[in-house]
Amino acid sequence: MKRAIPVVVLSIAGLVPVWLYQPSAESSTVQATTPAPSTSSSSSSSSSSSGSSGTNVVTTTTVDTEKGPVQLQVTFSGTKITAVKMLQQPNHPQTTAAVPVLVAETLEAQSADIDTVSGATITSDAYKESLQAAIDDNAKAASASPSASASEASSQTVDGSALSTEKGPVQVQVTFSGTKITAVKMLQQPNHPQTTAAVPVLVAETLEAQSADIDTVSGATITSDAYKESLQAAIDARG
Repeated sequence: MKRAIPVVVLSIAGLVPVWLYQPSAESSTVQATTPAPSTSSSSSSSSSSSGSSGTNVVTTTTVDTEKGPVQLQVTFSGTKITAVKMLQQPNHPQTTAAVPVLVAETLEAQSADIDTVSGATITSDAYKESLQAAIDDNAKAASASPSASASEASSQTVDGSALSTEKGPVQVQVTFSGTKITAVKMLQQPNHPQTTAAVPVLVAETLEAQSADIDTVSGATITSDAYKESLQAAIDARG
């Protein structure tokens, strides 16, 4: 049996939530220091991912109630809910008092299986429906691209050491997928025609050899040697 949390108590003895929570009819946000699971309901929702960080932000469709619209934006880190933001909520004192309680319960329960707040039953039910929709949507997004997630997780970009030469500075940035070198970018290079011609050759050799054991480009020996040294430093620094 779910317990009911009286809003009256929150209003009289719990003014602290009201001081800390400045709602508007449009939005309010509560952040958690630790992540938690996600949801989506029968209504469809949209999500956007930040990529290698594993963060997914899900915006649910609006749930219309007799008190007003309810819409959430839920942030996930993997399967953990890290934040809930009210994009739309009824402009009513009982909703204002209830929302911080609902969000706090969500971050603790990490699910939509939370208590209805007494005095704000309609808003609570719509909140839970919208929250579950976000959780479901996040789960679908995670299962849809497991290989992409694994690939992103193993991707790493490392800057090699910056070397000063008589021709100018040389520094490379190397991208790894696992132990494989997938890209090399010149962060610094001498402004010289022979260097400009040599760099694509050095990069192509690197991608083929998968090491710094590559040939020096004739006519660009100084740049080649600095390139290989910076490249080796990046390879050594790869975690």
